[in-house]
Amino acid sequence: MSSIMEQYEQRAGASLAQAIDVAHLARQTLGDRTLEREVLELFRRQARILLFRFEALTNPAERSQIAHTLKGSARGIGATRVALAAEELERAANAGEPTGKALAEVAESIAEATSAIELRFGLDR
Repeated sequence: MSSIMEQYEQRAGASLAQAIDVAHLARQTLGDRTLEREVLELFRRQARILLFRFEALTNPAERSQIAHTLKGSARGIGATRVALAAEELERAANAGEPTGKALAEVAESIAEATSAIELRFGLDR
């Protein structure tokens, strides 16, 4: 029978694997777990900041740049769902289209990824 801690670690690992391509992340960090944690912590903070900035801006070009930055950051760590949602948000901002639906998808995907990161590393929100 596995201990509670082992069960927690299994759930945390599965949650992270659903939100982030861990093989891609391992390649990006050369398998360095300390670097992996640092990169994920940076993404966690940056993603939230970019989301709030996007909502505060009204200029389509600035909004597009924020979405583009988020897309690149997400791709860098293997957060595919975040990257795809940010790409759609960037497209909508560039086209001058309403961004509400795309923004909601970005927010949901960021929440999923950051929750998985927090669970995996026992971080405070």
